[in-house]
Amino acid sequence: MTSTRFVRYELGGAVRYGVLEGDVVWRLSGPPWERPGREGSDPLASVHILAPCAPGKVLAVGLNYRSHLGDRPAPSEPGMFAKLPTSIIGPGEDIVFPPGAGEVHAEGEMVVVIGRTARRVSPERAGEHVFGVTAGNDVSERRWQRDDLQWFRAKGADTFGPLGPALVTGLDPGDLGLTTRLDGRVVQSARTGDLIFPVEEIVSWASRYVTLEPGDVIYTGTPGRTAALTPGDRVEVELEGVGVLENRVRSSD
Repeated sequence: MTSTRFVRYELGGAVRYGVLEGDVVWRLSGPPWERPGREGSDPLASVHILAPCAPGKVLAVGLNYRSHLGDRPAPSEPGMFAKLPTSIIGPGEDIVFPPGAGEVHAEGEMVVVIGRTARRVSPERAGEHVFGVTAGNDVSERRWQRDDLQWFRAKGADTFGPLGPALVTGLDPGDLGLTTRLDGRVVQSARTGDLIFPVEEIVSWASRYVTLEPGDVIYTGTPGRTAALTPGDRVEVELEGVGVLENRVRSSD
C-alpha cells in the first residue's frame, strides 16, 4: 500500500493541513480525514511544521510492551489513561519542566490518529476507524506519577505530549520500528509487533467508554526502560515510515 504523508503547519498566521511531497506541501481545504481537495502549494522551507493534528481527546496506554513490564504481570486489558490536549506540542518545540518537576522521563511511542467516529466498535472493525499513525513522546514526571492521586500533572502537563512530524497513512501499525534517542544515544528500540494489545484492541476497548472522534489520538505504549531527561537534552523519537520527532528540553521560565 502506498503511504501518504500529511502535515499540519503555520504560514503567515494561518494554520493549514497539507500533503508533504518532497520539498513541497500541497495545501488542503480541511483536515485530511475529511478527504479535502488541494488548494495550491507552499515550499516546505517556508512553513512551520506543527503537531500533525489538534486532538480533542488524548488517550494513552500503559504497560503495553512486555519489555516495559519488569516484574509486573501482563495486564488483562489495556491500561488506559488520559493526557490533556494542552500537553500536545509539535516537532522542534521545547519540552518544558514545570515548577517542581525533577524526575522527568521520555517515552517514545507509536500514536494512532482516529479518522472516523468510533463508539463501541469491535476489534474486527476498529481498524476502519484509524486514519493513520505518527510518532509521540509520552513525557512523564515519575515522582508525581507515583505519589499523586491522579496523573493530571505527571502525564498531562503543558508540553508533555510531543507529536509528529507527520501523520502517515498506508503503513502497517502492527510492524513498525520504534527508536528513541537521547542526545544521539539509543535508549529505546522495539517493533510495534511487540505490543501486548495491538491497535485494533486498543481502539475497540477505548470506544466502549468514550466516543472517539476524528483527530483524537491514542499513544499506544512505550518499550523497555525509559530515560531521565535533563534541561539541555535533545530527544528524538523515530517511527519507521513516519520520520523523526525531535524536541529539546528546558526548565520552566
